[in-house]
Amino acid sequence: MKKDLGVLEAVFPMPVLMIATYNEDGTVNVMTAAWGQICDYKQIALFLDEGHKTAENILKTKAFTVALADQAHMVGADFFGIVSGHKMPDKFARSGYTAVKSSRVNAPIIEEFPLVMECELADVLKKGSLFGVIGRIVNTAADERVMDAEGKVDVTKLNALLFDTFRHGYYVCGEKAGQAFKEGAALMGKK
Repeated sequence: MKKDLGVLEAVFPMPVLMIATYNEDGTVNVMTAAWGQICDYKQIALFLDEGHKTAENILKTKAFTVALADQAHMVGADFFGIVSGHKMPDKFARSGYTAVKSSRVNAPIIEEFPLVMECELADVLKKGSLFGVIGRIVNTAADERVMDAEGKVDVTKLNALLFDTFRHGYYVCGEKAGQAFKEGAALMGKK
């Protein structure tokens, strides 16, 4: 029997996404977000607070990068999520992380995170309290250490962080449970 829990953010897992932009003075800003998702094979949707420094930067620069946080950099990823760029303009410098300018978009790539999507602002969604940005992915880059022999990303090597909305914990993606688009095939002929 199920127990009513009221209104909850009951989606698990949520990604731990690192959104990087440039501030107006050219310094790096990074924020942690969990409310983001691929929304087309070439686009990513991020749902942010319009007042975030990152949201302001995206609207000004028309570009951003989105990296997947990993277990090795959990402390930094969490820090970027608990500190506002409005209140601590040097938060990236405090992290000790390394940023390089993307050669494709006007946004920084954070070297420590293993996978990054370089994005151009494609659209802005505003409706009531909803504010979202849609980014057109112009390139995805991954460290060789998280790739397999065929040159594809191996999620078991990513150690990607997952956010638990129920208890606000971080978990790590790891074991493969099955093969998408094949596991349900046995039910195709069933009546």
